[in-house]
Amino acid sequence: MSVQTIAMLVKLGAFLGILLTTIPVMVWVERRGGAMMQDRPGPNRLGPLGLFQPLADAGKFIFKEDILPSEADRFLYLLAPVLALIPAFTTYVVIPLGPTIEIQGEQVPMMVAPAETGVLLFLALASLGVYSLVVAGWASNNKYSLLGSIRASAQMISYELALTLSVVAVLLPVGSFRLDRVVEYQVAGIWNIIPQCIGFLVFLVAAFAETNRLPFDLPEAESELVAGYHTEYSAMRFACFFMGEYAAMTVLSALAATLYLGGWHLPGVDFASMGILGVVLGAAVLIAKVACFLFFFVWVRWSFPRFRFDQLMAIGWKGLLPLSIINLIWVAAASLAGWL
Repeated sequence: MSVQTIAMLVKLGAFLGILLTTIPVMVWVERRGGAMMQDRPGPNRLGPLGLFQPLADAGKFIFKEDILPSEADRFLYLLAPVLALIPAFTTYVVIPLGPTIEIQGEQVPMMVAPAETGVLLFLALASLGVYSLVVAGWASNNKYSLLGSIRASAQMISYELALTLSVVAVLLPVGSFRLDRVVEYQVAGIWNIIPQCIGFLVFLVAAFAETNRLPFDLPEAESELVAGYHTEYSAMRFACFFMGEYAAMTVLSALAATLYLGGWHLPGVDFASMGILGVVLGAAVLIAKVACFLFFFVWVRWSFPRFRFDQLMAIGWKGLLPLSIINLIWVAAASLAGWL
């Protein structure tokens, strides 16, 4: 096999390993962190500090009865959980894990798929996530599930506009759709969070809405819709939605770190000249930034109440969308003037 093929397989394994490890860790952090914030014990029976609780949860999902509602559309009902995993486990392929290195005379970028349309590919794959929620709500033949799926489709489509515009603003001064070029642009100058703080704020809020996290978890509002679009799901099919949510949080956090916080870059450190060691250290820096974003997701969940649906839509259309347009105009003008 060629160097590029071997490198791609190694990168694929590394990314999948990181992503699959993050999910059980976040299950523990969600429970233990929330307990600390609310002065509760949290999981403390299975292993030290409840560290084995995610294993117990996995066992429960595996051995629970998998119920198929008699009035459900069987094919679509079974398809929806699979659709929930596809966007979350494919969008990471365009995220750079470290600097490009040279192996046996060949330049090897630290991305699984170094496509020239990297960001477009990410946004296209991420937009498929709404289909799983709509299909799950429709196929379940349950009024609560249907209402949850309708809310999800309206919410995700609305906030995708603001999120996409904030991403486009980052790409304007870079002049490329490749995320490794975005990191290189920040390495040569300053992190985008400084000149594009408005865009970062828009992206961050839209990311909460895109992942259906509090305070934007209207599609799953248990006080109104039982559990929303996945009310009729159990066992591993429910776990697929669960895993999809945490994987989406991780990937969006990685995208935010790449677009606005320099990705694998650390000021004053030249990882590109360190070879393999630079890749490992750069990946560690990126993972640390992602961990900060993931902790912020948990912190917000246990700190803010849920919005009403009309408030959620008003924030998206009357707040974030105008802000994202203003940010795009500012970045375009600053780029033309040579300020960025």
